[in-house]
Amino acid sequence: MNLTLQFVPFEEINSLAPEKRINRLLDIVKKDKIVLLQGRLKPSEEAWLIQKTMEHVSKDFKGIELCTIYPELKDQKVLSQMKGLLVKFLMGAREGLTIIGPANVVKEIKRDPGKIELLTNIKA
Repeated sequence: MNLTLQFVPFEEINSLAPEKRINRLLDIVKKDKIVLLQGRLKPSEEAWLIQKTMEHVSKDFKGIELCTIYPELKDQKVLSQMKGLLVKFLMGAREGLTIIGPANVVKEIKRDPGKIELLTNIKA
């Protein structure tokens, strides 16, 4: 089995209604691809994604693993913090990276400030 990562720029789904946005991401994941979404979903959209996922769980689709990573402003200089706050204001707090993978491919996603570990069920 191959591991496929699909990068999705936030601009690609930004104009979609929340339901269509969630369905677009779920359709990719259901094809056993790992989504690397530029930006992040709103908490309500993440909850909706999990709810929609539960509706699609079957023998072939076991669910998803989800991880959102976003930059912390606390260790940055004042000017960088101000730029970050401006970006957050303009983008609606969408900066960061969201990883969504099918549970039959992604065993676990671990994160810490310096790295992301994506553990898979794929045997070499």
